[in-house]
Amino acid sequence: MVSLFGNKNAGWVGVDIGSSSVKLVSLSQHGRDYQVDSYAVVPLPPSAVVDGTVENQGEVSEAIERGLKICGNKLKHAVVAVPSSAVITKRLEISNAFSEQELEEQVKIEADQFIPYSLDEVALDFEVIGPVDHHPTLNEILLVACRRDDVSTREEAVNGAELQCEIVDVDTFAVERLLPLLEGYNPDTLVGLVDIGASTLTLNVFKAGKIIYNREQAFGGNELTNAIHQQYGLEVAEIEQKLRSGSLDEEIVEMLVMPFRQSVIQQVSRALQFFYSSGVQNQLSEIYLAGGTAAITGLAELMQEEIGVASKVVNPFSNIRVGSRLNQDRLMNDAPMLAKACGLALRSFDR
Repeated sequence: MVSLFGNKNAGWVGVDIGSSSVKLVSLSQHGRDYQVDSYAVVPLPPSAVVDGTVENQGEVSEAIERGLKICGNKLKHAVVAVPSSAVITKRLEISNAFSEQELEEQVKIEADQFIPYSLDEVALDFEVIGPVDHHPTLNEILLVACRRDDVSTREEAVNGAELQCEIVDVDTFAVERLLPLLEGYNPDTLVGLVDIGASTLTLNVFKAGKIIYNREQAFGGNELTNAIHQQYGLEVAEIEQKLRSGSLDEEIVEMLVMPFRQSVIQQVSRALQFFYSSGVQNQLSEIYLAGGTAAITGLAELMQEEIGVASKVVNPFSNIRVGSRLNQDRLMNDAPMLAKACGLALRSFDR
């Protein structure tokens, strides 16, 4: 039989380890199209991941295992990411006359000059981007460095869930990979992606599809969920689910959610002020909102009105087929918090 859609290529599962939950996304490739086959969002105890660091590997591994059971797939391989705040990136210009082994040694020599740790404590990787403009004898090299402990704790958490951790990526690179699939994305403009997680708000700015600015602030959805929990006694997992589905009682929305929307907009405005003060000439043309808090009803519309930049809640699956076994309504509710996990899952098709 002739295949009209191309062969199916099963990918690796993207595992996004956040401070309040683990998100898993499994994709497959059908010809040129991608399909989301399964996903899971599993809450983590508060002590499992603190300030982006895996403090309790066992709890994280257990959450990933639960996620794999929810996915129901026989997933064997995974891609995970370290947070950009734990990573040093630098672009180098190095002669193209070096052999592959010589280039690796030269990169290490260059790295030793600006990395504030012993190289024995650091995980290094690099990629040859291509020739430097107007200097054909030089290659531009993208160097990425991270404390080895930040890498190993994530690898061990994934491997402890009976998965094989194939790649440790950087979360901003995962978002870069996702950008071309987002509805309305224009690579010729400056685009911002604001990730509002449980404990941090991160502004990422992209130009021509590449990250040019990244800033984290200590602010997140925990402030809202804790306030609702304390005043109304609802469990945190229930609060987060109701926030995503827009099903909280009107009293809670009026008393706590609406004022919190203003707090989010103030924080985003503050992050943008830091960005514009960095010397960038152009204004952002669009802001995508990601993370569990992004799904708060009316947040994107209010932000667009008050900040003056077109804003929309990110949907990583807007140009990805949805598997027939998935509940599409539930997936759409959860979509904003699955952006990084989806970008990580896409990494498996680059190999």
